[in-house]
Amino acid sequence: MKYKIFQVILIVIAIVLAYLIYDSIMQPVRFNKEKDAREAVVIQYLKDIRQAEAIYRQLNNRYTGSFDTLINFMGTAKIPVVKMVPDPTDTTYRRTINDTIGYVRVADSLFGKRSGFNYQNIDLIPYSNGDKFSLKAGIIKKGGVDVNVFQVEAPYTTFLKGMDEQTVMNLIASRKELKKYPGLKVGSMTEPSTDGNWE
Repeated sequence: MKYKIFQVILIVIAIVLAYLIYDSIMQPVRFNKEKDAREAVVIQYLKDIRQAEAIYRQLNNRYTGSFDTLINFMGTAKIPVVKMVPDPTDTTYRRTINDTIGYVRVADSLFGKRSGFNYQNIDLIPYSNGDKFSLKAGIIKKGGVDVNVFQVEAPYTTFLKGMDEQTVMNLIASRKELKKYPGLKVGSMTEPSTDGNWE
């Protein structure tokens, strides 16, 4: 009887140990899966901001460092809808005729096909409980020429909120050791680049 009780206890201990080992292996896998999913959403926001800034620059010859200005611009500014048709007098089909057929709001042009997307919240970092992206814009000198630049940042501490704090701190420390920004960003205030640090 004692032998059977001892066997049951050993089986229970083995099951608990197996679960603990499995859970310790799966913990980083679950963290990375959730981190990647959150990063994908934040990256889409950064790409959207970059597109809005590019249109703003086309129409204003500079970037803006204010989300209020950018959001207002997307809601009120209009860009032309151009229809390109081949020139009927050109038999090589290389020349085209550009015809403006109307105008569309910047917000509709960028986000019109995304149902449920509110461009007025583009300054809010997803998963952050209301934290905002850091947005800067200015002019730098590069090769003796003035260059318009902008930069948008979302640190890991904002969009990884609620996840394992120690793993987040380890991720931040590893990025700093590599002299990389501990989060996601697009653009640069020191280089004439609109690339994202994930690209």
